[in-house]
Amino acid sequence: MSAHEIARSSASVTTANANDYIIRLVKHFGHKVDVESEAGRATFRFSCGTANLAARDGGLMIEIEAPDAGGRTETEEVVESHLLRFAHREALGALHWTRT
Repeated sequence: MSAHEIARSSASVTTANANDYIIRLVKHFGHKVDVESEAGRATFRFSCGTANLAARDGGLMIEIEAPDAGGRTETEEVVESHLLRFAHREALGALHWTRT
């Protein structure tokens, strides 16, 4: 990866509660980082990278962008750890990230 390339990854989660999780994440991170949200979608701008979440039929789509691989990994870990904590009743399990 060259210095000017953006590190990206994505993951999808099967859940009927995607919109609820987005709302909880928006409330949680809203006073800590820059957050934009609208019905069924949210963007979180962390110092390490940006996470875009979207509720889809039967699931949640997560897309990460960061300036480098380290930032991508850190952003994945922040989003995943908080999502799994909020979804503890559903036991989603670890996310499987596809990196580009």
